[in-house]
Amino acid sequence: MKRIIQISLTLIVLLLTQSSCDKDWLKPEPLSFFSPENVFVDKAGFESLLITMRKDLKNENTGTMPNLTMEFAASDLASPWSQLDFNNLTPNTDQYYRFLAMFTVIYSSIKNANVLISRIDNIKWTSEQEKNVILAEAYWHRAYWYYRLVNSYGDVPFIKDEIQGAKLDFKTHSRWTILSKIQSDMEFAVEWLPVTAKSGVITKGAGNHLLTKIYLANTEYDKAIEAANRVINGPYALMTQRFGIDAAKTYRNLIWDLHRSKNFSLATNTETILASIDRYEAPPGARSAGLYTMRLYNCQWFQPQVLDSQGKPGMVASGPMYDSLGRGNANIRLTGYYQYDIWSYKGDTWRTTPDLRRSDINWVDIHELKYNNPTSIDYGKPLKISNLAAQVDTFKHVYAMPHYIMYNPQDDPKAQPMGGNGDWYIFRLAETYLLRAEAYYWKNQLALAAADINKIRERAKALPISAGEVTIDFIMNERARELFAEEPRHSELVRVSYIMAKSNLGGYSLSNFSQKNFFFDRVSKYNNTYEKKIQLLGNTANMSAFHVLWPIPSLVITANTQGIINQNVGYDGADKNVAPLTTIE
Repeated sequence: MKRIIQISLTLIVLLLTQSSCDKDWLKPEPLSFFSPENVFVDKAGFESLLITMRKDLKNENTGTMPNLTMEFAASDLASPWSQLDFNNLTPNTDQYYRFLAMFTVIYSSIKNANVLISRIDNIKWTSEQEKNVILAEAYWHRAYWYYRLVNSYGDVPFIKDEIQGAKLDFKTHSRWTILSKIQSDMEFAVEWLPVTAKSGVITKGAGNHLLTKIYLANTEYDKAIEAANRVINGPYALMTQRFGIDAAKTYRNLIWDLHRSKNFSLATNTETILASIDRYEAPPGARSAGLYTMRLYNCQWFQPQVLDSQGKPGMVASGPMYDSLGRGNANIRLTGYYQYDIWSYKGDTWRTTPDLRRSDINWVDIHELKYNNPTSIDYGKPLKISNLAAQVDTFKHVYAMPHYIMYNPQDDPKAQPMGGNGDWYIFRLAETYLLRAEAYYWKNQLALAAADINKIRERAKALPISAGEVTIDFIMNERARELFAEEPRHSELVRVSYIMAKSNLGGYSLSNFSQKNFFFDRVSKYNNTYEKKIQLLGNTANMSAFHVLWPIPSLVITANTQGIINQNVGYDGADKNVAPLTTIE
């Protein structure tokens, strides 16, 4: 019996390349013990695929260059120091950051959901409820990934079924059509998802939170408010008291506790709606390489370019500072706007703000870095910027770091301090409040929007805002203060960009979205990397308005010989685009 070849959009190129050099993949082979026909024969088989889907969520947040970090490296809050010129990002070239690879990885996750959805009626279930609970979680995973796709790449092919056999006639669907489809899927899903469940399992709260984001993206603000209400009124509450592993350390505070990865999934943490699970004590196949937060977000403080007063290396990769700050690489180089400007309010600056999210105990600022090279004449003294050989060295070697977010020590005593295994927030209640505040803002109900924002600010000891101060910029700033390294930043900025374009707000429109959009204007305003034209590794910092959307990999387009997959405007190949489909059969 011939092997059933599972093919998704992500595998077309692989199969075509393989077929050009050999025909082994066409040879009949007996069914593997783990083939779909042998796995999806009972409830346990379907549940095993749900476990795979949950692992895909973990992979979004862990490892050496997870998708989530790229969301910040191309935003108003950070820059990718090793890929500063976005014109080097083409449909054929990923360079250092995996914007092309993210496209195929997401479709691989969608494939897993589609296998379950397509085979759900292949067995006899004990009840419709038993079946629909599993189907609902599969719908959630598929909706989660399509939400990421349409807010990263715009119009893309919607694949709703398991694909068996070669398929080379994919077509692009309108972003709005996909949003409507995943909206209806999630409206079904939230009826069947459990109210509570063990850590990592998708609940009704996670369903309504995702549905809130989809409703917002679809400009259905009343429905977004209703979905958010169901979360806020559910079995969740903002954390307001010290808790967890460091609760006894009186010099720490609630914001520190809230960002300890070992606290994310505690039963006492009533703010967690959904977190990915990643534990060092898990079997090797069930754990990741680690969160890598200290590696990816922290500056390269220990490198020899950090000079002392004699022009000699003042830092070394060892000692207590190395354990706490880690082997930083500045892959996500924080902007001055996030480090400093965003904390200024009513006369306070980053130095004087009462906001615990920028408190001295939670951050490591430049003046707190001390030369740790025992052979340096300045050993133990505070670092001096004036000692650096070039101003550009401050770009990646020295900047302020949100230690309360990035610090995640290694459980493996032999491992380098990159950021060890740990759970990570996917959804928590603080974001639900900010999503509802945004929906109120779009409806011009500014007092209600301010009340929701102040729920978050008051918990952080920040000064409350008035209704007259609520703007979309302030909401995005509050998301930055509360959700840094947690939300998919680029996707959320793109979502807002589409809302403003569709509603013809701020001079934006859908007709020239790739030429003028909120994302590019905000990045240009707040990320001065591009204004200063920073130069590193042969790159001069540059970004254009069309970089609001990432390119579709050209190999995916060219391999699709019997259909047309559109390329985003601004990238090579967009001249061959056709009108996207507006219905899903």
